[in-house]
Amino acid sequence: MCKHEDKYCPRCKQPFECKVGSILLCQCSTVSLNDEERDFINQQYEDCLCASCLKELRAVYHKQKFQRKLKGILGVFYKDSSGS
Repeated sequence: MCKHEDKYCPRCKQPFECKVGSILLCQCSTVSLNDEERDFINQQYEDCLCASCLKELRAVYHKQKFQRKLKGILGVFYKDSSGS
């Protein structure tokens, strides 16, 4: 028997169905994550997230990675998007 669980995303609080018993049918399987992206998300959340939040966090990870690379190149001339 497949195990399905109604959950609320810990990030956005929206309901979703977790299909851990049939993971290939779960909504999270639509989001492809590499090991670095997965580690970044796992550092912030211990439980399942909805697919929308997984996509958003993947984008946040890449933005932060880009900002770090840019800061490494520009050094003291670097200003992040918040102006600091």
